[in-house]
Amino acid sequence: MKVILTADVKGHGKKGDMVNASDGYARNYLLPKGLAIVADKSAVNVMESKKSAQAYHKNQEKLRAMELADKLKEAAVEFSAKAGENGKLFGSITAKDVAEQLKMQCHLVVDKKKIHLPDGIKTLGDTKVLIKVYPEITAEITVRVTAQN
Repeated sequence: MKVILTADVKGHGKKGDMVNASDGYARNYLLPKGLAIVADKSAVNVMESKKSAQAYHKNQEKLRAMELADKLKEAAVEFSAKAGENGKLFGSITAKDVAEQLKMQCHLVVDKKKIHLPDGIKTLGDTKVLIKVYPEITAEITVRVTAQN
């Protein structure tokens, strides 16, 4: 019997998959527990429309991420911080600081978790910072740190 799974079923498939299940298993377990519905024409049409809607939304999200990445490539963020004689900062500039400055200076909203800055910026000068906008889309911005007077 062909059924469409409404939840992940171990050994059979994931939610939204159309699978062949034995008649007894489908009638006695999958259907009564609400784990599947019978794959008739209307259910197949609903499944196809949901999949196409998901693909459309994912594509739109990817396009927005590409636009943000293009804007970020042009962006440069400037900081002014206290530093010692040898150019080392008396603190560090973190991903949170970079995200706040991107919002204030460039009017771009980026989640601090997407900014790849493992140890923070601890020296004066220009630093390239990688931002992971989407799973395959990254952007590189320049963070310029100058000494505070």
